[in-house]
Amino acid sequence: MTQTSDVTMVASAIHNPAEPRHFMRLKPVERRVRVLRDGAVLAETANALRVMEVGKDIYDPVFYLPPEDVTARLAKVTRSTHCPLKGDASYYDLVDAEGQVLVSDIAWSYADPLEFAADLSGRIAFYANHVTFEEAPL
Repeated sequence: MTQTSDVTMVASAIHNPAEPRHFMRLKPVERRVRVLRDGAVLAETANALRVMEVGKDIYDPVFYLPPEDVTARLAKVTRSTHCPLKGDASYYDLVDAEGQVLVSDIAWSYADPLEFAADLSGRIAFYANHVTFEEAPL
């Protein structure tokens, strides 16, 4: 850790340039990660990133998965938000084969993240309140 004025900087973390007490750490997950909804596998990967973030609170860790490992049918919605650490997020509904919404706002991604969060580019994250995550040895 290093000290910058009155803020202790966390090593290997990405700090918000405007507010260094807001930071995140990206770590490769060296396990297999599965995402399930009602027993159905929505995604499975051996290439997940775990993002741990501290901002106005200490947020729950989030898995970001490569889009090629997501088998769920996702439809992009018009809602977007901005994060000063990651950039502009796009959101997705889970849909069936006919395009009918099964679960609204189940996932999000950063198609063009800020430069220092480039490792998140295109990866998909799922809301923990809509899915179950499993981690298992590779």
